[in-house]
Amino acid sequence: MGLKIGLVGMPNVGKSTLFNALLKKQQAYVANFPFATIEPNVGIVPVPDERLNKLKSTIEKEIASSPSSSRNDISVPIVPATVEFVDIAGLIEGASKGEGLGNKFLSHIREVDAICFVLRAFTDPDVIWAGHHPSDVKQGVRDPKSDFEILKLELDLADDQTIENHMKKKNPPAGSGQVLDPNLPLFSKKPFLVVLNTDEREVARSQELESRYAEELGIEKDQIVAVCAKIEAELSELSDEEQKEYLQALGTRESALDKLIQKAFKTLDLMTFLTAGEKEVRAWTIRLGTTSLMASGVIHTDFMKKFIKADVCNFDDLVANGGWKQSRELGKVRSEGKEYIVQDGDVIEFKIGA
Repeated sequence: MGLKIGLVGMPNVGKSTLFNALLKKQQAYVANFPFATIEPNVGIVPVPDERLNKLKSTIEKEIASSPSSSRNDISVPIVPATVEFVDIAGLIEGASKGEGLGNKFLSHIREVDAICFVLRAFTDPDVIWAGHHPSDVKQGVRDPKSDFEILKLELDLADDQTIENHMKKKNPPAGSGQVLDPNLPLFSKKPFLVVLNTDEREVARSQELESRYAEELGIEKDQIVAVCAKIEAELSELSDEEQKEYLQALGTRESALDKLIQKAFKTLDLMTFLTAGEKEVRAWTIRLGTTSLMASGVIHTDFMKKFIKADVCNFDDLVANGGWKQSRELGKVRSEGKEYIVQDGDVIEFKIGA
């Protein structure tokens, strides 16, 4: 299943810089003026998952040690789960009434699965801020709480307009007692995350900032990530080893972008199961509570029609036992039916009929 997250914020808060860092290359146009991004930029970003490399190594060794194998240069490709990020142009106060490029931007936000509000928490006197109106230009202003309130209010006002239009169309003479259509596409139904785009010197204080602003904004800590988009953009140009050294020098161990993607999964109640064989090692995205039958359909819809069973092994067991063969011999592989609830990190081999 696909996961689409829209980066939403006031103009000049660093959305495009963040987007470029996510894609590890310059795909969005970054400029210091409102509406530098007009059409939404879209990019597919792999979900960080250290289990895939371990699983790859395990499967390659198992294939190489097989009596039927005559090769020692086995290389099994990795296919990670992915997140689709959409860089949506700056939203300003009055967007719900068409101010700025409001109506167009709102339509782009409506198409995503989750909203990621990017708030400016860095200081830079050279950055132009046009938060309340295109003509209301200020230099060097940062106010994450006010930005968040404006963004939320504009989406709430847009929802009110959607509800009002729906009610008029459904039954013009009726009053306020009408039952609201549960399928109405409202912004308030979308899960959301908050990214605080911070100063470089505050990277080591990310957890402190997340706790502080979660309380200030009235949201859960799992919904907020402190990111320095400028540093993440610099990191994206470095090798893995150079990235580790740079992060250590900054007083942190992991990229904030990895945390962002992981929190996005949690916010949307998503997880991954794994498949591993000679063809590929792959992570598949499903929702919590998905049955093995439905999970098989994520790989191919025909699998659901021809489903026989699912051979399931815990990731740690499969790696510790050197692959499928030894895991089966030790009784670590279970045969599960259609109603089995898939767990995060299950390695599954589906048995499909002809």
